Amino acid sequence: MQDNHQTESARTVLVATSDVGYGGALAAQLELDGHAVERCHDAKGVFRIVKRRAVHVAVLDLTLCQETDVDLVSFVRRQSPNTQIILLFEISLIEEALRGIRQGAFFYLPLNTPPADVAMVAHKAFRHVDTESALQYFERSLFHDMLGGSPAMKRVVELLTKVAPTDSTVLLLGESGTGKELLANTIHRLSNRRDMPFITINCAALPETLLESEMFGHLKGAFTGADSDKRGLFEEADGGAIFLDEIGDMALTTQAKLLRVLQNGEIRPVGASVSKRVNVRIIAATNHDLEKAVAEGRFREDLYFRLNVVQIRIPPLRERMDSLPRLVDYFLQRFSAKYGKDVRQVDEHAQALLSRYSYPGNVRELESILAHAVIMAEDGTVRVQDLPDYVQAGARPSLALPYHGGNGIPTLKEMEENLIRTALDKLDGNQTEAARKLGISRSTLWRKMKEYGIPAN
Repeated sequence: MQDNHQTESARTVLVATSDVGYGGALAAQLELDGHAVERCHDAKGVFRIVKRRAVHVAVLDLTLCQETDVDLVSFVRRQSPNTQIILLFEISLIEEALRGIRQGAFFYLPLNTPPADVAMVAHKAFRHVDTESALQYFERSLFHDMLGGSPAMKRVVELLTKVAPTDSTVLLLGESGTGKELLANTIHRLSNRRDMPFITINCAALPETLLESEMFGHLKGAFTGADSDKRGLFEEADGGAIFLDEIGDMALTTQAKLLRVLQNGEIRPVGASVSKRVNVRIIAATNHDLEKAVAEGRFREDLYFRLNVVQIRIPPLRERMDSLPRLVDYFLQRFSAKYGKDVRQVDEHAQALLSRYSYPGNVRELESILAHAVIMAEDGTVRVQDLPDYVQAGARPSLALPYHGGNGIPTLKEMEENLIRTALDKLDGNQTEAARKLGISRSTLWRKMKEYGIPAN
């Protein structure tokens, strides 16, 4: 049997994963490549091993971070500054993965990455390859794998990898739910500004007066309630990037002030008479037809041309259905873990319905559909009766509940309310069974029913 306590000159890899089987396969691959491997499957194991011996590369499953209040990346960096860290993440934890990169981690990979590919990244970590090249390789792979390999998506990836390293303004176009914010974040991660702030501003979420103050700041006394000076988000993002989501909803007067930033690199806080210089890259996104908005006088033509230096149009899910099987597998795994179930597959009849559905809400709607399906599934397989009624009918939902989310997309609260109502309806009002299938306590279900005004039959 191989002795893991071999000489310290051996190249040692720590494999810390929550999935014992996957960790074993990865360890076997790394040992086959000549590395000494230390394995653990919880946060305590990470603390113990890193304190006990020198680790050259640490492969950390980010789900282990949920077991402890200690930031595992920060701990490894403090305890062993020369350790190269490779992060394994679920898509829902991508923000934590990005934060880990900012903290000094070497690389990040999806949890389902084949062991041979993880081993290849470990080799690169040992050789101290250029981090930017590695990130570019991964981001390209991520978009091919998760978003599909259709010609339209290949064009998205091509444009992304070309524009990301520059400081060019980028305009992202696409329907709601297609992943514009993820794409903007990826552009920033691949840029030379990746170690600087990336700040998102939703232009549709605030009234005009508040949006201007949020963007550019204000001086004390500039308006009622301005009790002190406030730095705006453009100033906070100096040196980094601003993502202006839903820019098509920005008021014309605010558009004029944004144009000043693009033309001169200057902002003027509300109530100030002097401008401040900022160095901020702007990435904007909208689901509106900006050319039509310009023609109708709702959007400034000069601002449109300033924003439209490089335009990336993200196709809706219905135009890249080759990505559907991979996305379905991912959401089944995610919601099975969330609701304490083991739903691994979709039968052929339910799969046919999912393949025929048009997904007007795109990936965000697919997520909602599969959350519903996992909750309703009786065993490890999603069947037709487990899908929402509107998917079974092959049509857009006609629900008693109004959806108030932007552009017809339900809010999280509306999704939650609809799931609870559906569960109670399918289970003839049996609250105990509904709570079990929803993965919540009976008292939580009662509280949610009271919150949403759902009668107890």
